[in-house]
Amino acid sequence: MRRSELLAAEAEACLNTALSRLKDIWEEIGIPEEQRLQRTSMVKNHIKNLLEMMIEEEEALRKRLMHSIHKCRAEMQRLCLELQLPVFQEEESLSILQQEKNIRIEVEALMKERGQRMQQLQDLLDQEQDLCHTLDCKPFGLTADAVPSQEQLQSFKHYISHQNAEKAQRHAEFRELKKRVILCMEELDHIPESSFEKDVVYEDQDSFCLSKDNAASLRLLLHQLEERRGEQEGRCQAHRAKIGQLWELLQVSTGDREALSEHMVASRRRNLEALQAEEHRLEELKLLNIRGVTDALRSQILALWEKCFYSSEQRQDFPAFFRVDFDEDLLALHEAELHRLKLHYEKHQELYSGVHRWRESWRLLQELEKKAADPSRFTNRGGNLLKEEKLRRELQKNLPKLEKKLKVQIQSWESEQHCSFLVNGQKFMQFVEEQWELHRAQKEKERLERLWKKSQQLEEDMRYGTTVQSPIQHRFLGQTTPKKAKQMFNATSSTSCGSSQRLLYSGCRSPGPIPTLSATKAPTVQTLGGFKPPHPGFGGYNKENKGQPNGTPPCTQRNVSMASIASTYSEFVDLKSTEPLKSSETCPWLPTPRSSTES
Repeated sequence: MRRSELLAAEAEACLNTALSRLKDIWEEIGIPEEQRLQRTSMVKNHIKNLLEMMIEEEEALRKRLMHSIHKCRAEMQRLCLELQLPVFQEEESLSILQQEKNIRIEVEALMKERGQRMQQLQDLLDQEQDLCHTLDCKPFGLTADAVPSQEQLQSFKHYISHQNAEKAQRHAEFRELKKRVILCMEELDHIPESSFEKDVVYEDQDSFCLSKDNAASLRLLLHQLEERRGEQEGRCQAHRAKIGQLWELLQVSTGDREALSEHMVASRRRNLEALQAEEHRLEELKLLNIRGVTDALRSQILALWEKCFYSSEQRQDFPAFFRVDFDEDLLALHEAELHRLKLHYEKHQELYSGVHRWRESWRLLQELEKKAADPSRFTNRGGNLLKEEKLRRELQKNLPKLEKKLKVQIQSWESEQHCSFLVNGQKFMQFVEEQWELHRAQKEKERLERLWKKSQQLEEDMRYGTTVQSPIQHRFLGQTTPKKAKQMFNATSSTSCGSSQRLLYSGCRSPGPIPTLSATKAPTVQTLGGFKPPHPGFGGYNKENKGQPNGTPPCTQRNVSMASIASTYSEFVDLKSTEPLKSSETCPWLPTPRSSTES
């Protein structure tokens, strides 16, 4: 049983007890029956009124709860519609009080959600208003009249974030452009005139409208100012170049030049005016010294003629160079010619530099070839021989590459100029081919001369019995340095006739001791190939030895040159591979004593 039912039973028992007590009191007092009925009726009416009043109050509570439920349901449906949320689903079999509580709590949550969304929307709208004013952009489209959805708020936040980034980027660009605009205005001594220029220069950066139109106008203003500054710098540079030329022509002192040093760097308006005044002054001074200036211009023209390889005929095409009547017209002609030559040389500087480089390389190759034929270079111990040979090989390798490159450049030059490229009046590639032909002819001539000398030397060796040894063979024979060879030559006087020391460093062949010959038979002769000499009847002596006592052959004086052995480094290296001669082969025509058996 419920506690409420227990309480109702207790209330009923209390009521019965009270009525019984009243009845006892009334009987004790002796109240008549009519009055008892009257009093009992009053008790009943009082209790009835009290209960009816309580019932009415509870009924009113029920009605209020039902009304609240109905109202909250309507409010909940409206909020769900505004917030774009699904309608709250009520649970079944709930009491009225629980239903009212659940619906009321849900309505309060929806009201809170609505308030938060509206606050966020208002904050975003305030930011949007500031951004639209600064960037001059269109609003996102949301208003404070309607509650936005979560998706709309998220999109609005992204839009505001993007606009803030755009604002920061435009603000940084504006600061940079403003800085450059102010710098250009300062260099041009320009004062802001239009309202836009004043807004850019004087207005606060945070209050300036960073619209696309203003940004485009600012970039256009900067472009115009930079063009004006570029024109001013170009004019200043032209004046500086002209002033520099006039200084060189007029031989202006260093002190006068330093007085204008400040204006030779900056390019502001006052610098431009100072440069114009200085050029005007120098032009007047030039007219007063026409002859000296013309001579200076002729020196520069002559230097450019040399750089461009002008022939005499080409130089005659400018007859004003040879005139002696100096006036302003002649000076103007020289200035125009100098300007034309400078432009021509600057345009084709790579070609002319290549030709100069080829000529220098060719000259150096010729010098190295000349040194290669010098025998004294073999006595050099500083390592220059290898360096020169390495440099000579590099030149022989690089010259054809340079000529190929120059040939392409010359073809381009000739197609552009519609004339032949001449160096001192001759086609350059033809000149190069002639130089190579002359070089090959000279090498062939030298080769033939060396062969002729070798054949003559061989003929003399065969005739007089001499053998020339290369410097490499000295090392195999124990000779290491010329100094050691000289000491050995001074210390010993009775060495072999074929000794390479005496042949190379003394130039005289000293015969060794000859044994006594038999009177009846001629001695046997030792030869290189085992063949007998042409006159065995003289006992191994040549005709020139007849007048010498004891059969001693004369000291044959010869100046043996290294050029007859090796005239180039390649031939010198080839001698290393030759096998050294034996001591018995140095003098093959010396007679040997006959044995006793042969007698």
